[in-house]
Amino acid sequence: MKFRDILLALCAPLLLGFGFAIAKPAMQQFPPFLLMGLRFTIAALILIWWFPIPKKLLKDLFIVSLIGGTLTYGLVYTGLNSVDASSSILLVHTEVPFGVIIAYFLFKEIPSIKNIIGIIIAFLGLFILLGSPNLEGKLVGVLLLLFGAFAWSFGMVIARPLSKKIGGFAVTAWVCLFSGPMLLLGSFIFDGNTINYLLSADLEGWVIVAFLAVVMQPLAYGTWYQVMARNPVHKVMPMMLLLPLTGLSTAIFILGEKPTNQVFIGGAIILFGIGMILFNKSKKNKY
Repeated sequence: MKFRDILLALCAPLLLGFGFAIAKPAMQQFPPFLLMGLRFTIAALILIWWFPIPKKLLKDLFIVSLIGGTLTYGLVYTGLNSVDASSSILLVHTEVPFGVIIAYFLFKEIPSIKNIIGIIIAFLGLFILLGSPNLEGKLVGVLLLLFGAFAWSFGMVIARPLSKKIGGFAVTAWVCLFSGPMLLLGSFIFDGNTINYLLSADLEGWVIVAFLAVVMQPLAYGTWYQVMARNPVHKVMPMMLLLPLTGLSTAIFILGEKPTNQVFIGGAIILFGIGMILFNKSKKNKY
């Protein structure tokens, strides 16, 4: 990957990790489906005016939205009800190997041994950072989270050729337009009292929603799709393993949480593993 693309790819885990950390107060006012639905819908209403309607790609964009947006969040947030937070993060990050495997079958992308070792090392750091999962008696929740991780990976990989055609930010705009209403509908079905949640939310909650929709969603996913369009999946997808690290860093520096030695050790190992994947001495990269 070019250094420019590395910087752009970092936007996703940095912004998403920061967003997840500051979203804690908002989650107390907006249930998951409603919060995600507002995030996607508001982002769509801001972005779609800047891009022409991709008439020939609307079906494909809808499929990406359904799989990588609505289905993903439905599975993941349902699974979260029965699995603790740290175990959930570990399970959700199986999106990385899932993405590499899917890209192999769809695009014949073959990761090098060095990249595979780098992913394994980064996962080891994730285990140290979060602790070993406690999954006894939680089979249904585990399966839901794994299927959710697979759905997100599949959505990201099949969005790649669309990003090559119309650009990452345009894909973000139209995916948000399709996903937002579906997630809001999910809120009416599963959350209940959706209108009451909207009317009772305070200013802090709406400010967080605005950040997620206006800043985090467009920049994180716009740059992510853009980099995915230009690079092999096995180079880009592991960057998401930085997300727990950025989320914890935000909690430490902004929310005042105290880090443990486990955080520093696990974080260093994650960075080492990601570094193995991103930086190499190859003279040419056909991607």
